[in-house]
Amino acid sequence: MSKYAAGKEVLSYCGKCKLTLTHIIVSMKDVNTIGKVECRTCKGTHAYKDPSSKTKKVRKKSSIPGGRSKSMSVNDLWTQELSKAKGKPKAYSIRESFEVGDLVDHKSFGPGIVQDHVDGKIEVLFQHEIKTLVHNK
Repeated sequence: MSKYAAGKEVLSYCGKCKLTLTHIIVSMKDVNTIGKVECRTCKGTHAYKDPSSKTKKVRKKSSIPGGRSKSMSVNDLWTQELSKAKGKPKAYSIRESFEVGDLVDHKSFGPGIVQDHVDGKIEVLFQHEIKTLVHNK
């Protein structure tokens, strides 16, 4: 017998709330596959999204002129960029100044690579996410 059934609770990623939250199963595709769920927080109904398979995707600009950009996970992009990086990581501090390509060692997020400058801040690619951090203050 399946552990899933209409009316039972399940964790699902809610695109409206942008979080993995408790949902109520509204419909089943078959005995073992969840169809639609209702978010208990925002009351939105949507297709079931398994939170364990949820990985953030980023768009990487193609190096080929006129080429299409491709999707890759943040972890894959981080691994690729880390292999290109040179030099020693600098300990992150708000007071420190960073340039694109610098390796950063953040106390909470771990090692990262500066990807861009945005409005006096830096976008840093960490293994599991991209963060915007203040610098040079």
